[in-house]
Amino acid sequence: MVLRSETGEVEGVTLTKSICSIWDQVWNFQARPDDLLIATYAKAGTTWTQETVDMIQQNGDVEKCRRATIAKRHPFLEWFIEDPLSTPYSEKPVMDLAEAMPSPRTIKTHLPVQLVPPSFWKQNCKVIYVARNAKDNLVSYYHFHRMNKALPDPGTWEEFIEKFMTGKVLWGSWYDHVKGWWKAKDKHRILYLFYEDMKENPEQEIQKILKFLEKDVNQEVLNKIVHNTSFEIMKENPMANYTREFQAIMDHSISPFMRKGAVGDWKNHFTVAQNKKFDEDYKKKMADTSLVFRTEL
Repeated sequence: MVLRSETGEVEGVTLTKSICSIWDQVWNFQARPDDLLIATYAKAGTTWTQETVDMIQQNGDVEKCRRATIAKRHPFLEWFIEDPLSTPYSEKPVMDLAEAMPSPRTIKTHLPVQLVPPSFWKQNCKVIYVARNAKDNLVSYYHFHRMNKALPDPGTWEEFIEKFMTGKVLWGSWYDHVKGWWKAKDKHRILYLFYEDMKENPEQEIQKILKFLEKDVNQEVLNKIVHNTSFEIMKENPMANYTREFQAIMDHSISPFMRKGAVGDWKNHFTVAQNKKFDEDYKKKMADTSLVFRTEL
């Protein structure tokens, strides 16, 4: 029986108690100059980006990308769960997995920019950040909480909207997260991508990643990457869809890890009143940024 996580805070950002318990280790994590960090708010296209990056690094070789599950290929920097059933991580911080990996490493995080271990900036590491519009991100996050027992109970849909708007969810406020990383991109080597652009024109966005990683592939390989990182293919890929591990934690019968991967699904969830309230609050919170999101294609 997996108990739902209790939460704590690090510098005002909500994290699981388990992560808070190893925070010093996370903060002191030693990045290497050739590390690549994939950073996102939870449920903003993380796994999709990871698979895309791996396909690029493996030059479109599908077999190589299936060498291990995504959780093992790209360690989740801050994740720690005090539960022996949660293989492959068991009771060791995932950092141990990262530290044992040969370079070059690709590491994943959901941390807001101010909580990223300083060694990543000292080493001038490259970071790919992906942002997704707030409404779709919220819907996806809600369903993820429902199926993932390692996360706090989301409560009702109504309650979860409230938590999301006030930033009282894991990894803190979506608004602060996307804005913080947006600001940081002017100071660091950060490629800032949008989920909606990736949906609309995957080839174009993959080319941005290729350029950022200073990689070159021919059209045939590019087509292969586009095909194999499509939602339909990834949903059926056990090395990417989280059906291979964490069976004690994730209940795909409640909601699959890869649910819809769509833009505009929020319209199936928000009532007119909820939408109005959300929009008014959003306008206030996003008044101080040049960031613009699309909520439909």
